[in-house]
Amino acid sequence: MFSYYLRLALQSLRRNPYLSSLMTLAIALGIGASMTTLTINYLMSSDPIPHKSKQLYYVQLDNWSPYSAAREPNDPPDQLTWRDATQLMSAAKAYRQSAMASSGAVIESGNPDIKPFLASLRLNFADFFPMFDAPFLYGNGWTSNDDDKRVPVIVLSKPINDRLFGGENSVGRYVTIENTQFRVTGVLDNWVLVPRFYDVTTDAFQSVEDVFIPFYFKQTLQLSNGGNTNCWKSPEGEGFEAFLQSECVNFQMWVELPTPADREEYFNYLNAYAEEQKALGRFPRPINNRLSDVMQWMENEKVVADDAQIMMWLAFLFLLVCLLNTVGLLLSKFSTRTSDIALRRAIGASRQAIFTQYILESALVGVLGGLFGLILANVGLIGIRSLYGDFISELATLDFTMISVAILLSILVSILAGSYPAWRACSVPPASQLKNQ
Repeated sequence: MFSYYLRLALQSLRRNPYLSSLMTLAIALGIGASMTTLTINYLMSSDPIPHKSKQLYYVQLDNWSPYSAAREPNDPPDQLTWRDATQLMSAAKAYRQSAMASSGAVIESGNPDIKPFLASLRLNFADFFPMFDAPFLYGNGWTSNDDDKRVPVIVLSKPINDRLFGGENSVGRYVTIENTQFRVTGVLDNWVLVPRFYDVTTDAFQSVEDVFIPFYFKQTLQLSNGGNTNCWKSPEGEGFEAFLQSECVNFQMWVELPTPADREEYFNYLNAYAEEQKALGRFPRPINNRLSDVMQWMENEKVVADDAQIMMWLAFLFLLVCLLNTVGLLLSKFSTRTSDIALRRAIGASRQAIFTQYILESALVGVLGGLFGLILANVGLIGIRSLYGDFISELATLDFTMISVAILLSILVSILAGSYPAWRACSVPPASQLKNQ
């Protein structure tokens, strides 16, 4: 019977191509708009490192003013001071840990044909690379011993290695930053983190940094601050060292804790550390330390912006408008076929059989609308990529999940749209209809 109903549905669509096209277009427009925004929101909020997101924790300590919270509602600062970051690293209480910060500097390759250029820096510790599963094309990261001894080593991103060394294996070669020669220990392969969760304090949707160097070179080279720097009181003294010893926050820290017991033990250590700092005259507020895993941290920082969610709901409201238009079009179409329905009822067709046929016809409109809607959604995503640049191209892409959701949603919407018109058409008494004819 299914194939019979499907054949009838196709014949019905062909009999009135204009009305069928309008219904398909209505569904397609709603699906296209809603899937464009839904895809962006889905990928913005997806787990960027699912196999270990419950083992990676962002560290927060409350060193803030006794008179007000750093953030509401009573949240600690979203970054650490230099003093706290370096002391937590020295304690080495986690399985893996890395304090980090962003900066920028001029890169020189020593090749006169390549002009010096400004590059983004990520200051981090050796554990950063295995902790976040950084993929390497050549070589690897540096060692913890390199961190402690402040050895000038560097890891390049693939685009920077292509620019400096033509894509060759540059391990063992040198680049210059602030008149200091850094030896290349590794070159990252293409690494796309969506979102770039390890630092969401500025923009979670941008590419990873150009180069990575050991954290302590922040102090050695007196590198500039990247991202947000917040202070609740001025540094005590002048110069760069006064800033590093101040209560200004500009540094992030992640730890890897494989088990719940490890997490509890590390959290107890943070509380003990806060008590020690209180004894030294710091941390004037009540102890308010936080350990947030990857998904909790992204939720706390509202990685998916409110305006993006509003746009998504507006798109679904537009889909609802398209659904109502489709209901009207189906009412118009089915009302012209009452005589056909009455005749079929008179010769033995059940109301359920006719209702099923018309619902299948509505579902077929939904499938066609969904396919066309996917084309429109892809056009919308291409427009978003053209507006926001290359990095968003990794975000604005329809994957298998989103394609499946689009088709299922379009079928569901079309069935909902067709239910009332089909029920109303089947409710016509066949005797009175045939008598009128």
